Amino acid sequence: MSQVSAPLNNLAGLISATKDQVSSDLVGETVILNLKSGVYFGLNEVGTTIWNLIQQPRTLQSIHTSLLAEYDVDSEQCMQDLIAILHDLQAAELIEITHADVE
Repeated sequence: MSQVSAPLNNLAGLISATKDQVSSDLVGETVILNLKSGVYFGLNEVGTTIWNLIQQPRTLQSIHTSLLAEYDVDSEQCMQDLIAILHDLQAAELIEITHADVE
């Protein structure tokens, strides 16, 4: 089975955690194990918030909106940081990005 991939800046794409991982919350931080590679990945508090949001498929815009509601951050900076962490998670094969069905 091949992993689905799409550009992160596609606001219509759905982003979700891959099934090939396990994660654990450690007092505001998260540790994720990629079951295929055996590599661990750590997330800080904001990364943990993002990780929790993508346990169900969400659009980039939806994640961005949730972060703006929770944190006092500039919208543009938030989007830049969000895309950066999602790129890291994608490179670690911990997320899947698919196209949203538009009817």
